[in-house]
Amino acid sequence: MFEVFTQLCGGIGLFLLGMTLMTESLKDIAGETLRQWLGRFTGSPFKAMTSGIALTLIVQSSTATTLATIGFVSAGVLSFSQAIGVIIGANIGTTSTGWIVAFLGLKFSIGQVALPLIAIGALLKILAHGRTALTGLALAGFGLIFFGIDLLQVAMSGVAEHLDLSIFSTESFAAKLLLVLFGLVMTVILQSSSAAITATLAALASQAIQLDQALVLVIGQNIGTVATAVLAAIGANANAKRTAAVHVCFNVVSAIFAFCILVPLFLWLYQPQYFLSGWDHVVIVAAFHTAFSVFGALFFMPLIRPFEQLLVKYIPAHEDSLLQALDEASLAVPAVAINTAEQVIFKTILTQYSWILKAIKSAELVSANELKQQDELIYKLQDYLEKIVVPENSTDQSRLFSLLRMMVYLKVLRSDLENLKHVVSIRTQPAIHQLALDFIQILENAGNSMLDTRSSEDLSQLYIEMGHLKQWSKQHRSELREKTNIYASTYQLNAAKTFELLAAQRWLDRLVAHSYRLINVLNERQQTLTMHQIDDEHV
Repeated sequence: MFEVFTQLCGGIGLFLLGMTLMTESLKDIAGETLRQWLGRFTGSPFKAMTSGIALTLIVQSSTATTLATIGFVSAGVLSFSQAIGVIIGANIGTTSTGWIVAFLGLKFSIGQVALPLIAIGALLKILAHGRTALTGLALAGFGLIFFGIDLLQVAMSGVAEHLDLSIFSTESFAAKLLLVLFGLVMTVILQSSSAAITATLAALASQAIQLDQALVLVIGQNIGTVATAVLAAIGANANAKRTAAVHVCFNVVSAIFAFCILVPLFLWLYQPQYFLSGWDHVVIVAAFHTAFSVFGALFFMPLIRPFEQLLVKYIPAHEDSLLQALDEASLAVPAVAINTAEQVIFKTILTQYSWILKAIKSAELVSANELKQQDELIYKLQDYLEKIVVPENSTDQSRLFSLLRMMVYLKVLRSDLENLKHVVSIRTQPAIHQLALDFIQILENAGNSMLDTRSSEDLSQLYIEMGHLKQWSKQHRSELREKTNIYASTYQLNAAKTFELLAAQRWLDRLVAHSYRLINVLNERQQTLTMHQIDDEHV
């Protein structure tokens, strides 16, 4: 019996390891494509649901799709109603695991094929780089999944010989509820509904359990998938809580329908006179799993708008929108986390420059409370960036490195804001004030182009113009200082006022220089991303 138990644990462990390797590798391979897909193909609730199905099929993890969706909602890439559609689709997409196991893992003895797949995948990871190495990891993960299923089948055969599972009958309502609870606990313990369902299918194929027991177990295992989202939502922002609420409502409603209607219906159709009688048990369970997820979609899709309004009403957002965006749930998908941090940094930079431009134009200074909020945001952003796992994808690596460089100048600009009061002195001295006006003119002409990845030519032009201004400022620094002294003498300013004017000039010189360096980072970032896009097209 001990040998059976160790085989069971080993099989589950190999399956989980394989799923983790394959999912993480596919997420890294998808990289920016994941964000572009969600942003482009979620225009309607149906498209959003279809995208959720497709992405879950690609990365083989509904949790990954859900966490990616949370990150995009927080970053403003998706609306919450679109996110509901994606999550519904992810629940349907995750049922693909049952079909894969039913038609490949249990129908064919591919244990001998699995080992070469693991070897080839490991060699690719060791010898290659970039996407080829990631493909190797995915291949090794795929092999481990089926090697684990082979072990599970052997272990479940032993379980059938040593244990009598007839006590978990489905004759009474209480017994059925007990099986649902058992399935839920399995998923919570394994932290993977795919692993729990695979173990159930292996047990069914080995005749350790009966069809009616397997159907009820799958219901509990499907409910158990909400555990990860619920745990992630504790102490998280409103978007994470709303997403967890969608998960819970969708899975519970679907489970109630499956428990009360689909289980009796499938067992009735399995009778000799009906068409399901000729189907294999594991195929019936896979079809059952898909059927009640599809029902949930049919029930919820027409109700997306009112459901969204209900959740927004009862789970209101109290945090600043940028702080909400930095939800740690999105860290599960590096490409999503990088995109989220990128959006927050860009918006923060634009906010900083809006304060500077407003001060130069009208002497309206930023409040101490706004600066305090900015400090809180920068601190959280720094913490968020430190938690992002460096991805294997070379494009995402470049984007992350650029963000770290941009953070340096984000902090530098924040330091410049500390002395924003110098604009009051600048406005009194025509020569210095003209330099400040030239500075804001360049920024206003550029608009948002310096943070727009689609306008590389505008960004290059901005870089050139800011460089000219920086060079002019450097060349005429002594001349401006002399004009400041003449101005002070003409208007008989005291030493303190004169010193303030000179300090204001130095502050403006630094601001121009810092802006030039930041734009340089942005320009280099854009050029690098363009090169990666060209390389990807060639691949």
